[in-house]
Amino acid sequence: MEEKQLGLDLKEIIEASLDARDERISLQEFHSRVVNAGLRRDVIEEISRTKREPEWMLKLRLKGLELFEKLPTPNWLPDVLAGLDISSMNLYVKPNTGTARNWDEVPNEIRNYYDELGIIKSEQDYLAGLVAQFESEPIYENVKKELEKKGVIMLSMESAVQKYPDLVKEYYMRIFPPSDHKFAALHAALSSGGVFVYVPKNVRLVTPIEGFFVIGTPQEAQFEHTLIVADENSSIHFIEGCSAPRLSKDSFHDGMVELYAKRNARIKFTTIQNWSKNVINFNNKRAWADENATIEWVEGSLGAKVSLVYPSTILRGEGATSTSLVVTMAGSPGDWKDSGSKMIHSAPNTKSKVVNKNIGFNGGVNVYRGLIRVNKGATAARAYVKCDSLMLDDITKAYTFPHNEVMEEDADVAHEAHTLRMNEEQLFYLKVRGIDEKEATSMLVLGFIDDIMRELPFEYATMLNQVIKLELEKLGAVA
Repeated sequence: MEEKQLGLDLKEIIEASLDARDERISLQEFHSRVVNAGLRRDVIEEISRTKREPEWMLKLRLKGLELFEKLPTPNWLPDVLAGLDISSMNLYVKPNTGTARNWDEVPNEIRNYYDELGIIKSEQDYLAGLVAQFESEPIYENVKKELEKKGVIMLSMESAVQKYPDLVKEYYMRIFPPSDHKFAALHAALSSGGVFVYVPKNVRLVTPIEGFFVIGTPQEAQFEHTLIVADENSSIHFIEGCSAPRLSKDSFHDGMVELYAKRNARIKFTTIQNWSKNVINFNNKRAWADENATIEWVEGSLGAKVSLVYPSTILRGEGATSTSLVVTMAGSPGDWKDSGSKMIHSAPNTKSKVVNKNIGFNGGVNVYRGLIRVNKGATAARAYVKCDSLMLDDITKAYTFPHNEVMEEDADVAHEAHTLRMNEEQLFYLKVRGIDEKEATSMLVLGFIDDIMRELPFEYATMLNQVIKLELEKLGAVA
């Protein structure tokens, strides 16, 4: 697969077409697409009016704005995020197209970008449904007929709010309320785009579905919201893809994911995130699992200059289980990858497992922040955490901040962490057998994250494999 297919290089076609498109439209039309007047109440009201939202959604947005202005910025954030000026950014960027159900209806300059990333072919060959978002709005949504026959609802969030307002209201920002922290409040105020999925009782989906999100404008702030509800005894695998061309100025991503797995349901949520180095990524991900339900997180966080991602699960039903497998890569001076997982055991006989794999080189910084909490009444809970950091040079840094809160004496909670250097003996072993140093280094890095790669669908494991190899070569991790 060529490098441009993975979204690693500049996408001149997108930037040139955006420039050309902007030249063809009037100033009035341009301002109707881009809200850049600052973070104010009238801006929030205009976004809600444009989307034709119900009153409860507008109230939630305004509550988010109020909380954002009141809540302090967390003091542990890196400086680049703590000093971020949201009001200077384009808070809502509307693509110059409607939502299509056929790729031929999407403008060439946008369709070509998804084609180069391999998304169009993946949908045809592999996926049962896809919602694709460009800037702040979905530009494509399609669900194959076999899903519709089973009663599965899969829509862009805007369409779901209009067609199923009561169902969306029942779950929207219930597990991740705006009051949780400052950037959750900001998300509530400016949320735009994303995917809503409801899987009925006893429906088990074999083929994955996907949401793919693209940032194409410098100084854009993107706030998509993905909400998945798996009813009793159902199952779903959702794949989230994120990409951006290299931009002339930093953009900000503040997305949110909420997962609801009801009794005996299973949700697997896989993320392949390969933002450009001009993106600051703050992602809010939280799930709850009812009785005997299963939540699986698989997170590949490779791109972005700064990335903060903490998949979390509330195990609220007896016998509920959750796993979280996260890999991050910090490979440039100034890169800051902050990741970890949170498991809240709130019922008896619950189980959780967290595996975090961090790769660092060229002075990048990896940070693990994790939480295991066993609440009173969560008897016989079992939790296991493994956090490994692989450092390829002497200037890279890795930090680990685990936090355990255990309120039941019979809980079994284990944590182990390792900080590793590239194994010179293994590298030498491969080199003397005719494998050059670049390939040998890539092999050892991929072996380091093998337990996460095995959890990915073949097509996405192959893509992640190529992305990692290209990043190692491009950023000089190998000689």
